[in-house]
Amino acid sequence: MQPITLYTGPTPNGRKVSIALEEMELPYEARYVDILDGDQLKPEFLALNPNNKFPVIIDPDGPEGRSFTLWESGAILWYLAEKTGRFLPTSGEARHRVNQWLMFQMSGVGPMFGQFAHFNFYAKEKHPYSIERYGNEIQRQLRVMDGHLASSTWFAGDDYTIADISILPWVEGAAASVPDLAALQRWVSAMTDRDAVQRGLDVAREKVRAEIVEGGLKGLNDEHRSALFGDAQYRPR
Repeated sequence: MQPITLYTGPTPNGRKVSIALEEMELPYEARYVDILDGDQLKPEFLALNPNNKFPVIIDPDGPEGRSFTLWESGAILWYLAEKTGRFLPTSGEARHRVNQWLMFQMSGVGPMFGQFAHFNFYAKEKHPYSIERYGNEIQRQLRVMDGHLASSTWFAGDDYTIADISILPWVEGAAASVPDLAALQRWVSAMTDRDAVQRGLDVAREKVRAEIVEGGLKGLNDEHRSALFGDAQYRPR
């Protein structure tokens, strides 16, 4: 089997896919995309994903044996699960439960956690209403997840699935910082005890830059902001 090419970086969405590739024991080659330097805005990357976001995969053994390029992390997880027949029930209610929690992460957890990080850490001007709004929503979502896991081993039931893989990188740190989330913290521990999860989380970890939250927010400047969410990001191409 030829290796899949994964365009990624040390972010929750990137880590979701590297965890899945490790869990599914698929050969892959990781290629780092430096979003602070604007790699995502270069023509060669836009040719892969016109939405200028990673992760992106190129599977040389795609459907019908042809090379296949795919972006959007949730779609990639679903594709890899179907390709390998792993971590996704083949039918019935359980399959729909996986999709439900995957959509919960894609439409809720990712956007809300991401907006909180933007306004609380990256925005040049602090906006108290936005910080409070997204901070409160994070707390609410964490309680939703904790309540569900109080009566469920994994997010979609008794089996570990891509729903769990999709959620972990977003909540791993937050779950430990909030009291009274015993069920969610139990689930995080079960996830991070898995060797494949640890390997997936570590992909591109050596590329963590000092300017981002994980690196301590040292040296973030207007040029970086422009590449992430300013003039460079929105300039027509």
